[in-house]
Amino acid sequence: MLDEAKRILADLIAFPTVSVDSNLEMVAYIAAYLEDVGARVEIWHDPTGAKANLFATLGPEVDGGLVLSGHCDVVPVVDQDWASDPFDMVERDGRLYGRGTCDMKGFLAASLAMAPRFAATPRSRPIHYAFTYDEETGCVGAGHLAQSLARYDLRPAMAIVGEPTMMQVIDGHKGCFEYTTRFRGLEGHGSAPDLGVNAVEYAVRYTAKLLELREALKARAPQDGPFDPPWTTLNIGALNGGKVHNVIPPKAQLDWEMRPVQPSDAVFVKEQIADFVEKELLPAMQRGCPGAGIETEVIGEVAGLEPVKQNATKDLLMRLTGANSSGLVPFGTEAGIFQQLGMDVVVCGPGSIEQAHKANEFLDIDQLSRCLDLLLQVNDTFAVS
Repeated sequence: MLDEAKRILADLIAFPTVSVDSNLEMVAYIAAYLEDVGARVEIWHDPTGAKANLFATLGPEVDGGLVLSGHCDVVPVVDQDWASDPFDMVERDGRLYGRGTCDMKGFLAASLAMAPRFAATPRSRPIHYAFTYDEETGCVGAGHLAQSLARYDLRPAMAIVGEPTMMQVIDGHKGCFEYTTRFRGLEGHGSAPDLGVNAVEYAVRYTAKLLELREALKARAPQDGPFDPPWTTLNIGALNGGKVHNVIPPKAQLDWEMRPVQPSDAVFVKEQIADFVEKELLPAMQRGCPGAGIETEVIGEVAGLEPVKQNATKDLLMRLTGANSSGLVPFGTEAGIFQQLGMDVVVCGPGSIEQAHKANEFLDIDQLSRCLDLLLQVNDTFAVS
């Protein structure tokens, strides 16, 4: 089975499913593979028709069962120094190299390699595959998948999100809210700053307010919070605007994010920054130019995975892996979206997040083997005796 998983992984790596590009060829490949073993496959396209989510079922059409979840997209390889073609998997020294080996086509390959075994095993509860687009750009596909599943007749009970955790059972992570704020001012000559509206200056003032809120969030940390750090974080990712020294820049763009530990923190930040814009920034800009404006685009608001006492998926995987405890991770995943649909969810997959998004990304073959072993045990657990 390991050889089959490696073969499938090589095929998946060969699809350059960078988030800005289509994933339809890879989805078609996966659909054909699953249909060949008898799976019922649904393909749900995004509004453009250039990307799609895949949802497939093996076993009876009843509520309950388990979802194996992963994303199809990968991050770009531009400006990275690779030792080999990133979209041609290379096996060397017990490792599999290629873009997406670790994040997270390794889990997809292991899940697909298990499909014939899943299909041949009598079971009373189904096993589902949920493979999404655009996880790397705000979990957009998973949000659309959730909408589709809400209209679906079946209600899965459990989910494993196969992001790289070195096969450790993870039952919690923060949310990830990403925004782009754009500032529209009035161009002018740098020698007469009062005759223009400097979009960069207002972007800086907006940024300063966010940094002020970042400090305020530390005081809002829940007592005995499980995360490290225990408060909601806020990060300034990029600030762009202006071209030359002596021109008042009419446009600026700020990319920023926060990682809430509790929903009330996100509400707090959004209300405070909106109040600041409405009462201070925007009136000041529009005194110099009535058409000036500030607009914020929501790139993604992905719920965190909340650790809960009653989690059947955590209990199952801890028993199967022999783990004494579950853990938390600082990075975001699609797990919170499935939790909001009422499923018991964990994150558990092969590889290390330290390899993700880097040049010469790799997956240890031992990790792929351990993932297959776990899925074999999962299959036995869900089999009808």
